[in-house]
Amino acid sequence: MSTGGSKLRVLAQRMRVTNPLIREAFAEGLGTFVLVLFGCGSVAQMVFHGPGVPFLSVNLAFGLAVTMGCYIAGGVSGAHLNPAVSLAMVVLGRLTLLKMLVYWVAQLLGAFIGAAMVFLIYLDAEKKHSRPWSMETAGIYATYPNTHLSTGGGFFDQVMGTAALLLCILALLDKKNTAPPDGVTPVIIGLVVAVIGMAMGHNCGYAINPARDLGPRLFTLIAGWGRAVFTHGNYWFWVPIIAPLLGGVLGALTYILFVELHHPSSSDTGTNTKEDAEKHYDLRKFDSHAAETVA
Repeated sequence: MSTGGSKLRVLAQRMRVTNPLIREAFAEGLGTFVLVLFGCGSVAQMVFHGPGVPFLSVNLAFGLAVTMGCYIAGGVSGAHLNPAVSLAMVVLGRLTLLKMLVYWVAQLLGAFIGAAMVFLIYLDAEKKHSRPWSMETAGIYATYPNTHLSTGGGFFDQVMGTAALLLCILALLDKKNTAPPDGVTPVIIGLVVAVIGMAMGHNCGYAINPARDLGPRLFTLIAGWGRAVFTHGNYWFWVPIIAPLLGGVLGALTYILFVELHHPSSSDTGTNTKEDAEKHYDLRKFDSHAAETVA
């Protein structure tokens, strides 16, 4: 027994990655894999089960999927799980360009493999579907515009959805604001994704994440759906790639310019009223660490 345990420890030691960038890439890939596995899996259940499964279940599933992905990767890479988040961090000077590119590759691969797992799980259902390998089932994996939506309207939709996401993420991470305890943050970020879906999911499925959309789209290209996944919807595929990247930067800069830039510095004294100070303390007391700092 001890010999077997010793061999396992030796094997584990040999497999252990010490390069920080590779460790972070593994975490980003695995977190994004879980995001797509649970999120796209919920869409597959809705499509194959029929009208009895509400779209709300997809909103909740994607929110929980993001939460689980954040718990998996948060302590290692920061759990971006989204190229739009990584790009925004580069623009803000909080991430290097090299690390962003590595994250992008890991996120795309994680999403691609997640889509492949959903496909294998529901392969028998796909074969039995009334229109197998159609655009209806392609929508399980990547997003496509509703029939009423123009390309311009969809672009604006994706910019605003991703801007809202980054706006909220920066607020949740801002320790000078009302940031929640670290262990709770992934849950709230998941709720943000869920509410974006509830508010903006009708037009084109709220991709708000280039990797979550492009990775599965590439998988469907080689898994039997063909070039239609890129030509459908007047070549829609580029919108959920470019628009979220722009929206993420817009949302991040909006928070910086309207909130974070204006936090009082340590040199600011006597500028707040007593009522303002009391309000500031009352909001922060929900975070015990922050409350101790204020005290």
